[in-house]
Amino acid sequence: MTSGDGQRLGDPPLFSQFPFTVALRRFRGDVRATAGQRRTYLQASTRTGDPEADALVEMFRRLPAGEGRRLFETAVDHGLTAVEDPPPELTTFFASIDAEPYWLDRDQLDLAARAIGRSGVVGDIALSMGALLGGYLAKRVAKTLVGSGDLERMAPRRIAETMHWYVEATAVGGLRRFAPGFRSTVRVRLMHAMVRAGMSRRPDWDWDGWEHPVNRSQLAGTITFFAVAQISGTQALGLHYSAQEKDAICAFFRYLAYLLGVGPDLLAATERDYWRLFWLQIEHEFGAPDQDCVRLAQALVRAIGPAVTGDGADLAHKVARRAATGFLCGYARLIVGESNADFLGLPDSAAFRAVVVAAAAALSAAEVVRRVTPGATRLCEHYGRRSRVRTVQKMMARHRGDHRFARSDRHLREHEPAAYPLSTPRPIAASRETT
Repeated sequence: MTSGDGQRLGDPPLFSQFPFTVALRRFRGDVRATAGQRRTYLQASTRTGDPEADALVEMFRRLPAGEGRRLFETAVDHGLTAVEDPPPELTTFFASIDAEPYWLDRDQLDLAARAIGRSGVVGDIALSMGALLGGYLAKRVAKTLVGSGDLERMAPRRIAETMHWYVEATAVGGLRRFAPGFRSTVRVRLMHAMVRAGMSRRPDWDWDGWEHPVNRSQLAGTITFFAVAQISGTQALGLHYSAQEKDAICAFFRYLAYLLGVGPDLLAATERDYWRLFWLQIEHEFGAPDQDCVRLAQALVRAIGPAVTGDGADLAHKVARRAATGFLCGYARLIVGESNADFLGLPDSAAFRAVVVAAAAALSAAEVVRRVTPGATRLCEHYGRRSRVRTVQKMMARHRGDHRFARSDRHLREHEPAAYPLSTPRPIAASRETT
């Protein structure tokens, strides 16, 4: 160990800004990493992908067109035993998927599903404008998203598909082997590997500046952002979780990360673990967002209103879209901070920010009543979950979402480098970011 490896590093500028200063007060301790921890994290996570899933992509390329997808879907839906003479890559992949880790507690997952379901539309707001929008401030992540063309060119559809996967995964029993949520999660893992393969073949990929595409740091970061948004992002809007519920939510995301191939060394177990990973993400992945970050944020802002309310041309739809976009961007400004929101070009309305604060106060008061009223929690779990399911079903139907993510197979072909051009590594501003 070199001198200073055990000393904690200074906080990145973001952590000295509201609302993170408030969120971190809840922890009695220090979530900052040491220099040695940061070095280990970067060495282990930024230059590697997902070996089992990457091998599966190579199997797809080796087999006749469509055959790899057919074998994969058969194994996802019916188990590996349903595949006659499976290729070794398929066997290895599903052996890792089907193995249950010793720490898995199904009762905890079900408690987490009920608590997440109770968050209802509040959870949707936190995930879309906290986890997704905040994640766009990570420049290296933005390169992959812009390069694939999906989140800028087909933002409403991708939002619908992401929320559909999340709602399936967070159903009670959603991560049991043949449940829809489990199967969707396995498909998401393959989709990540497909995108990684496509980006790796781009001649304009800056390996030194952007590191390995869709690497383990970014996979862990995605789960971390979702976990922080689901807990802290919804609490910012007035929701309350018991300590047992928060522990269960953390356990849920730990297993989700396991299924997505994050790797055992990056599986957070507690809320403090997630904030430590979040700190590492902010310190490394965030720092100088560029024009690609802005492009993604603007695509999300344009898409979020129609995704929620529809794209009708009548006055009622126009008013609903404006109100939805204004409220969501008002929340985002409070979460990511004013300077980051300005950099991303988010609409700025003091009126909508006031509405967000008032809504959070009202929900906080309602949560006091829920906690002391017999049966109220289960009632909120039922109706919160139902509202999320209905919203996502409408979004998927409206934007013709694909729950199998089969279009990611296009990354098996060589990329046309000019199809979705990336901006140069040089940042356009020295801004800071958040989740």
